[in-house]
Amino acid sequence: MAYNNQSVRVGADIGGTFTDVVLEVGAQKFSAKVLTNNSEPEQAIIDGLFKVTQIAKVGLEHIDQLIHGTTLATNSLIERRGAETAFITSKGFRDVIEMRTEGRFEQYDLNLSLPPPLISREHRYVVDGRIAASGRELVALDEGQLLEIAARIGQAGYQSVAIGFIHSYVSAAHERRAREILAAELPAISISISSEVSPQMREFERFNTVCANAFIKPLMASYLQRLVDRFRAEGGDCPVFMMHSGGGLISVESAIEFPVRLLESGPAGGAIYAADYAAGYGLDKVLSYDMGGTTAKICMIENRVPKTARSFEVARTYRFKKGSGMPVSIPVIEMVEIGAGGGSLGWVDEMHQIRVGPESAGSEPGPACYDRGGQQPAVTDADLVLGRLDPESFAGGEIKLETQNSIAALQRAIGQPLEMGTETAAVGVCEVVDENMANAARVHAVENGKELADFTMIAYGGAAPLHACRLCEKLGIDSLLIPPGAGVGSAIGFLRAPFGFEAVRGAFLRLSEFDADWTNRLIAELDAEAQRFAQAGGAQMELLREIKAYMRYQGQGWEIVVMLPDRDFVDADQLEIRRRFEDEYIRLFGRALDGLDIEIMTWSVQVRSHLAEPATVMPVTTENPCYSDERRRIFDVREQGFVDAAVFQREALASGDLISGPAVIIESETSTIVTNRYQAIMQSDGCLLLRLKGKEHD
Repeated sequence: MAYNNQSVRVGADIGGTFTDVVLEVGAQKFSAKVLTNNSEPEQAIIDGLFKVTQIAKVGLEHIDQLIHGTTLATNSLIERRGAETAFITSKGFRDVIEMRTEGRFEQYDLNLSLPPPLISREHRYVVDGRIAASGRELVALDEGQLLEIAARIGQAGYQSVAIGFIHSYVSAAHERRAREILAAELPAISISISSEVSPQMREFERFNTVCANAFIKPLMASYLQRLVDRFRAEGGDCPVFMMHSGGGLISVESAIEFPVRLLESGPAGGAIYAADYAAGYGLDKVLSYDMGGTTAKICMIENRVPKTARSFEVARTYRFKKGSGMPVSIPVIEMVEIGAGGGSLGWVDEMHQIRVGPESAGSEPGPACYDRGGQQPAVTDADLVLGRLDPESFAGGEIKLETQNSIAALQRAIGQPLEMGTETAAVGVCEVVDENMANAARVHAVENGKELADFTMIAYGGAAPLHACRLCEKLGIDSLLIPPGAGVGSAIGFLRAPFGFEAVRGAFLRLSEFDADWTNRLIAELDAEAQRFAQAGGAQMELLREIKAYMRYQGQGWEIVVMLPDRDFVDADQLEIRRRFEDEYIRLFGRALDGLDIEIMTWSVQVRSHLAEPATVMPVTTENPCYSDERRRIFDVREQGFVDAAVFQREALASGDLISGPAVIIESETSTIVTNRYQAIMQSDGCLLLRLKGKEHD
């Protein structure tokens, strides 16, 4: 249903503190920020929809498409707020999710603290039956035991069941039969099987993933159904789609069946938002930086494509430590958590050091300055005391900030224990946050063999423009881009995402025994699965396809990703696949290994809809120095004191306007801090380009 012959699309992103809603009518965008409603998350979306439609002067009935992303699934895992869940597995594998792997993320820590398994031992059941690694049945499934387990599950009142059998990624027959038996005995219960949720090798990761899916499935099904019902009741009459962690759109029905695919849906939208601007500016090396209310994350975007992975971790017990969390094996845009968010709380540890996070004030009660009952100081409180925020214009003037509350909270939690002034305490909080982010970003760059000085940063999220310039100083990055609508960047990213899905399956093949017919059948099955999810929105569309293989030398423990040609294979393609593997191996590690066979462990087929190429943005050629009579005192860390900063309204700036730091550029969803070493130039598309002074003409 077009409005004035223009399509109306809405992106809605639920974060830990704010819910962002963006409405797009043709080329125009309208946005609203509302505090997240933790007890009824759908209410925040409805409130945001009413606000943004009033601003745009359109009715809910004119919306053609609603695209949603949320952190609710992630939060329910972190906080262990999910369904009463049972896990059924093969006899002998009951404790896999508790034993984990041999890996130790802190080798010399004798008191290593690992996250407890999502499903404790008394809720885990075993059944006889065994599939070999080849897919051959070794021991028949004991259906009598399953009936006994079904009776016990029914008596115990479980809401959800996860089923994960050994080697089910090769043959799903036992898992599917187990589901049939349980569904017949317990028709009201939710059932997830690992061969559909994550059909990949490595049972610890696969079992964890199916348990996570089962744990959050009833919660997400209830929430998404309530959202759709409320939207319809208020007059909305369009399809609702979900952003998934891999960067594509799927139907609500698919999301309800596989909610584990939503775990990184919000951050994935932000990466797409940054990649869209990277393409418009012709940037091949971009570091996206997303700092919201709870966390800060980065993503490497090279050749205008966000870096992806087929697994990630949630609920880490040691922040930033790989291996300390709960592994989830699903395709995902690789967003690496590097720090806290605006709502993260500052505190003093037993060593009298300032720490920030991981606890967050969230939206209820929020930072102390929100005047909603928060007593602990958050990063937002420190930013306010340091002059980076205008207490009268925060969130477009919707929330009036109380500076005295921030001063009292900072003094009580940090100033008094450390015998320092309020401003020093605020500087300490912000510097801890910024240095933590810089260190984590450096580590991620080293792990990927990258030099961050070669990258351009694109910052978005409500808190990112406040801290991005200082982060660039620490990382040696010369150029920083703040796109229009950066404060609601993830929600805008939803509107730039394609319909798409990635189907992944573990299937072992030695390259010396390459079988073209077997490979073609496998890829056809994966393609059909991916097409089914991508087309679930209703209208049939032509989809682009990408085929990947996860490969390694025989005897190695981990694989690298290799792009395969999109065509039917013939037996002679064994040489082409070897060449592609060795080229990628040399690119990553410097040299190939002689005399070793190559193994393909996992196959992937990703499909996505066509997207229009973003318009090329030409750099401004004329720069007009701008001055402002409005001034504000903001703290500059390099100057070790408050400096006099010019204040500008972003909407009043024109293409080519040049602002020399120190300065504050205000917009409705956020503020950009330009430090003394940088200058900002307004671009023709509304982006702010911040450049290191002296690098203007490089």
